[in-house]
Amino acid sequence: MKILGIISLVFVNVVGLWAQYSPELLTTPEKTAFDKTSTSEDVLAFIDAIKHKSEWVHTEIMLVSDSGRPVPLVVMANPKISSPKEALASGKPVVYFQGNIHGGEVEGKEALMILMREMLLGDKKHLLNNQIVIFTPNYNPDGNNKLSSTHRKSQEHCPHLAGSRRSGGDWDLNRDGIKMEAVETQGLMKNLILRWNPDVFVDLHTTNGVWHGNELTYAHSYHFAGHPATSTYTKDIMLPKIKKAVLDKYDLHFDIYGGYSLSQGWPPKNFYTYNHHPRYLVNQFGLRNKIAILSETFAHDKFYHRINSAHKFIVEILEFTNAHGKQIQAVNQKSETETIQKIKNQAGQYKNGVRFKMVPTNHPLKLRTYEYITSIDSLGKTNYIRTHHIIDVENVTNYSAFEATLTATVPRGYIIPAKFTHIVEHLKAHGVIVEQLEQPTSFSGEVFWIHKLEVNKRAFERHNMIHLTGEFSPQTKQYQKGDYKIDLAQPLAHLIFYMLEPQSDDGLVTWNFFDKALYQLGVNNKIVPFPVFKYW
Repeated sequence: MKILGIISLVFVNVVGLWAQYSPELLTTPEKTAFDKTSTSEDVLAFIDAIKHKSEWVHTEIMLVSDSGRPVPLVVMANPKISSPKEALASGKPVVYFQGNIHGGEVEGKEALMILMREMLLGDKKHLLNNQIVIFTPNYNPDGNNKLSSTHRKSQEHCPHLAGSRRSGGDWDLNRDGIKMEAVETQGLMKNLILRWNPDVFVDLHTTNGVWHGNELTYAHSYHFAGHPATSTYTKDIMLPKIKKAVLDKYDLHFDIYGGYSLSQGWPPKNFYTYNHHPRYLVNQFGLRNKIAILSETFAHDKFYHRINSAHKFIVEILEFTNAHGKQIQAVNQKSETETIQKIKNQAGQYKNGVRFKMVPTNHPLKLRTYEYITSIDSLGKTNYIRTHHIIDVENVTNYSAFEATLTATVPRGYIIPAKFTHIVEHLKAHGVIVEQLEQPTSFSGEVFWIHKLEVNKRAFERHNMIHLTGEFSPQTKQYQKGDYKIDLAQPLAHLIFYMLEPQSDDGLVTWNFFDKALYQLGVNNKIVPFPVFKYW
């Protein structure tokens, strides 16, 4: 009955839209009875049309893809905001949403365009009262246009043609947050994250096929090496209120992101989230002292239903941020201020995690899921058959926390020899503040002595990841004029720590940034010092 109601609502709305809006202000799914998704050219045409209809829109080109496709970001505010300087002067929070980081996961793209129309020309203008809203509907335009009926089969050919997960440069853009090899990530960092400095970051996806019973699942930033304030606020205050709002207003079931394995039997006893690594953009924002949310619509719902779920989630996030913007800014500021103060007061006296494992939370989960029944075949093997019933499974162990398996002392800062300009430039591209020594200077701290370098034989994102084992030893070292100094008493302290620690599970060592230097030192034949020095 709910699905029939949604179908009726969608098509009634489309009839109404044709009466209210000219065709260029309709999305491709609306024009094709939800048979097709928007091409990258369709998105550009839609944005061009709508910016000429409203005085509240400012657009910028965030990047140009490998295939030469521009990726605009759309800045919406009342009154109009045309620059980060104006945004800062307004005192309003900046809230950013991006769709289509994986080119076949298209619901966020379509929902953002629909909501753009509603906020600028329709009945949701109030969402621009107290905040600056930035949308990038089509972050991966090259992947979006690689349309095929063989992509995203878990979406059950709805739409019939879907794009490719990977970018035009053949990158998974949601694994590129640390190494930043894709032009998309570089553009996002330079022209959105560092330029507009959003208070909230929302990344819109679709699941890969797990049969839970929710229309949408979500996650907060999963990085436990950062200050807890932003993640705790998102997990304990923001998302529960949004979850309740969508259930009360729209009868939609949203819950935490993850899945279970039938190899462990039925009913499920354990539920697992995804990884903690800051290569995932949502997780990295936790290390940047900002609020971030992952959104995943349910792959097996019909296309119009998935767009509806994404749309309602975005609306309720914006309702929350519109009402609680000052509180969000205060949470982010608390995270940043306390991070810097702890470095100033306790550097060299405490440890933080550099490698983590997934562990259960203290609170079991009531899991909404499709029910399975068992069947024993002629060989005695148990098979699990999914039914049409959606049930609640009580007391499921919820693996959505992380615990450090290896820690390292947090220093006051790091010294990097002058020859490592590529490391320094990469850190600067992330927004890290770097100084150069003006005269020879002596520092007391620790050297990491590498006993073993292990190379993962299986390539991941064109990298054979590195893992170092060894030990730290105290030392006083003299560095020369021109060498680089990074004081951790800055907002990105936790991100810098995670990127530069030699045993980090997602740092610059992991991604091969130091390979050439380590092999030149003879790391395969003897114990050698890691080139980056930690000082107190």
